[in-house]
Amino acid sequence: MPDALIAALMMLAAAASAAAAPLAGWSPDADAARDYARQRAGDVSFHVRTERKQWGLDPDRMAASASVVKAMLLVAYLNRLDVRRRALQAADRGLLDPMIRYSDNDTATAVHNLVGDAGLRQVARRARMKRFAPQPAWGLSLISARDQTRMWLRFEELVPRRHRAVAMKLLRTIVPRQRWGIGRVRLPDGWKLFFKGGWGSGTGLVDHQVALLRRGEERVAMAILTTGNPSHAYGNQTLRGVAKRLLRDLR
Repeated sequence: MPDALIAALMMLAAAASAAAAPLAGWSPDADAARDYARQRAGDVSFHVRTERKQWGLDPDRMAASASVVKAMLLVAYLNRLDVRRRALQAADRGLLDPMIRYSDNDTATAVHNLVGDAGLRQVARRARMKRFAPQPAWGLSLISARDQTRMWLRFEELVPRRHRAVAMKLLRTIVPRQRWGIGRVRLPDGWKLFFKGGWGSGTGLVDHQVALLRRGEERVAMAILTTGNPSHAYGNQTLRGVAKRLLRDLR
């Protein structure tokens, strides 16, 4: 092999190594996030996962999913046999866009009626979730933070190739009124955020967020689950406070 070609290949390898280095050496400030979470009212659990490592606080605690399960409904719908092999039509977008971008409950119920609990279980199996438990009322399906990061780190792979761009665009273009918590955290240049939030009443207020952060081939999956919040605004503040601490050294 000519010396010039060898030199060029070595330079490319060095550049690729340098590009990957920031995440290879990065870890979230999990201690600060844990300290903050323990000072908040209610119960907080979180999990962060990269290709190499994972961190968390009570990551196997189970909680009602609220609207974060809509991301699983999206995957289940796009994998239906009558959907995965064809282009999406207006009727498909009429269900998926409101369900994800606006967190509309009526379209989520329509999708759940189509995919059923069997569709959600199939997504959970493919994502290698260990504890997911669907419920007749989709918002009461039980999830854990650790299971959610299993899915979100490899989210694109769970979606048929022809539908991946659409799915990721939906998760990246959540409307402003749904962009609380991590949606308010400023990310370093080059990082893209794909996420879904959920909130609702129950035993205290529930506020959750699940997310994928991506820059080139680098990726970070995150799930923050909060229950027993005194108010929705309080839960939003908790989500943002945990996410901000976890991500503040991401460069």
